[in-house]
Amino acid sequence: MVDFRNLPSVESVLSSRRIRTATGEYTREWVTNLVREQIDGARGAMRNGSAAPTADEIAASVVYQIELLGRVYPRPLINATGVIIHTNLGRAPLSLDAMDATLQASEGYSNLELDLLEGGRGSRQAHVQPMFRQLTGAEAALVVNNNASAVLLGLSALAAGKEVIVSRGEEVEIGGGFRIPDVLLQSGAKLVEVGTTNRTYASDYEAAITDNTAALLKVHSSNFRIDGFTHFAETRELVEIGERTGIPVLHDVGSGCLLNTADYGLSHEPTPRESIAAGAGLVFFSGDKLLGGPQSGIVVGKRDLVRKLERHPLARAVRIDKMSLAALSATLLHYLKGEAETKIPIWRMISMSAGELEDRAYHWQTVIGNRALVLRGLSTIGGGSLPGETIDTWLLALECDNLSGGAQAVTRRLREYSTPVIARIEENRVILDPRTVFLEEEDTLLRAVREVLEPVA
Repeated sequence: MVDFRNLPSVESVLSSRRIRTATGEYTREWVTNLVREQIDGARGAMRNGSAAPTADEIAASVVYQIELLGRVYPRPLINATGVIIHTNLGRAPLSLDAMDATLQASEGYSNLELDLLEGGRGSRQAHVQPMFRQLTGAEAALVVNNNASAVLLGLSALAAGKEVIVSRGEEVEIGGGFRIPDVLLQSGAKLVEVGTTNRTYASDYEAAITDNTAALLKVHSSNFRIDGFTHFAETRELVEIGERTGIPVLHDVGSGCLLNTADYGLSHEPTPRESIAAGAGLVFFSGDKLLGGPQSGIVVGKRDLVRKLERHPLARAVRIDKMSLAALSATLLHYLKGEAETKIPIWRMISMSAGELEDRAYHWQTVIGNRALVLRGLSTIGGGSLPGETIDTWLLALECDNLSGGAQAVTRRLREYSTPVIARIEENRVILDPRTVFLEEEDTLLRAVREVLEPVA
């Protein structure tokens, strides 16, 4: 039988100098709860054969927990991976104007749902709706908290208890195990699969239509690519079927790109405007991918269909918050002013010249020293946008063969730096891509690299 009498008491841990020094600004109740949790954990470890920890060891664990939990989350960091829209790192960074708009919306009151002209209740959609109409050519628009919510709301409002036809090759998973068939199930709609994984024709959709069909759903494969012997029905083909049968076409275009990616040496990414021009009834897309704004989901399309979504009870549950709305509004203004390439960070990164990247990489090499090599390489778009697409870049590579712990140790120490730096590893080299590092972050990055390389040598 395990003897727990050697476990320190809660009071003995709380009275230790280490706890008193590190926890003075926190409530005693919270610190006490953390101590109890650590002691309970130690009790469980002792049942499995571990020795009883001392009061000082418990105190050290509590202080570590406080250091982790006492930080504002999420923490800012430096993205040196070369992945422009990095889902794990928060997707698209906001422009300065969008950040200012967020601050203004959050630091006081605002006209979020007030009509300043009439003095009565207004709509939080009123300002961005005309902007999206202008940018996409749609009759109406609706903004919610993310694109998964937008699709769920659209299917719930238009197809609950009815059938939705979708190609087997477009039943995508959009990340985190979230799949289009699951969205259909949650909306109450019945999935009707047509075609095959690699080839689906417009005639497949038409043959599957019944009296209970509510929509034809097209989903852009924004995070994967199928090459070779393939065929997928075009939006215009589905619209022609829809016009004959009175069934709306719903199109999830994914990234919400408003610029022509082909102008930047990338393959063409379908745009909401193209889908609207083709006659789609509703088009869904994200705000924090190639649009370059905050997390949000946008629905644009025909006025009568958008109105059905606005009136659905789920619309309130997934509505956008005031800070995201402010950031989105500021982001859209960049497009309307024709300044997206210079003001929106992801488009600045995408359009960055090879000469600028080369100059920055050689500057980094000069500062860091002999361990650094400048190499040609590739940046990626990321974030479920333009799968497989890369952009030529210049990289800084840190040689790690003769370092203790190698590249893994270096990247770990960079992640643990006061301002974490996220890099990637290739052939036991730590790779830093200047494309995704802001100019104002360079001094911090270079200082971090120099400090990290010294102790692992």
